[in-house]
Amino acid sequence: MGRINFDLQELQAFVAVADRSSFKQAAEDLFLSQPALSRRIEKLEDTLGVKLFERTTRRVQLTNIGRGFLANVRTALDELEGAILGVSDLAAHRTGIVTLACVPSAVHYFLPAVLKNFTERFPKIRVRIHDESAQDVLNLILAGEADFGINFAGAEDPEIDFKPIYKESYVLAMRHDHPLARRKKLSWKETANERYIAVSKSSGNRSLIDSALAGVEKHPAIFYEVNHVSGILALVEAGMGVAAVPRLSLPPHMQATLVGVPLVNPPIHRTLGLICKRGRIMPPAAQTLFDMLDQSIKNDKKSLP
Repeated sequence: MGRINFDLQELQAFVAVADRSSFKQAAEDLFLSQPALSRRIEKLEDTLGVKLFERTTRRVQLTNIGRGFLANVRTALDELEGAILGVSDLAAHRTGIVTLACVPSAVHYFLPAVLKNFTERFPKIRVRIHDESAQDVLNLILAGEADFGINFAGAEDPEIDFKPIYKESYVLAMRHDHPLARRKKLSWKETANERYIAVSKSSGNRSLIDSALAGVEKHPAIFYEVNHVSGILALVEAGMGVAAVPRLSLPPHMQATLVGVPLVNPPIHRTLGLICKRGRIMPPAAQTLFDMLDQSIKNDKKSLP
């Protein structure tokens, strides 16, 4: 045979008849008339120069050659489908936008190196980052307004897939010249007389601390309340007091002036995770960034504080 002279529709017709052992049922599956289906099979057999089916008034069955050909056609169609999906994925990676929601500390520690690598590979894809409170991050994921997120909230939500990536402890943030700055650890009781700066009671961080300290005899006195950890750290840096914050909340650029001493009795921890809406299939570009973040965090855990 000098050249292949049949099309995809003829191969699909062949597989349909082989699966159904019936021209009538195969024609219905393909939304064709029986004569049109028969013409496709006849054309394929003429091109190949062989009979693929034995046809009687009662049944249709594959010839020996037809059975061997069917296995090869199935493989070819599967590979063709995979190739088409691969092209679609590639096209989706060339342009578009990925939307990521995360708590602010994740921006400092997890995103820069991964985003740089991602942009080098896919320079025309835009990445939109919502650095918000834990509840806002969760709401963005649930509403489908972000492809995925990094958050410490959502593990108990039945609509969220939560993949733990890092367990961090709470520390007492203070200036380097504070009298307690050289301590290796501090109990909450030892800090009870400090002037505390805290986030508002609507914050997930505040709820976690309040719950953990419910059984502690003497609670720290809170002198200032702000809405975001960034505001807390600005006041700590100005010498206005101390603050209990997650360790990763101390950004690298502030570590020249601030120190974080682990808090114990009781110790408080939170677990950060990669989150996405359960059952939602992410676009290829978003899935790629998700996988790159996951792998990067696994590789770099030892370098995290």
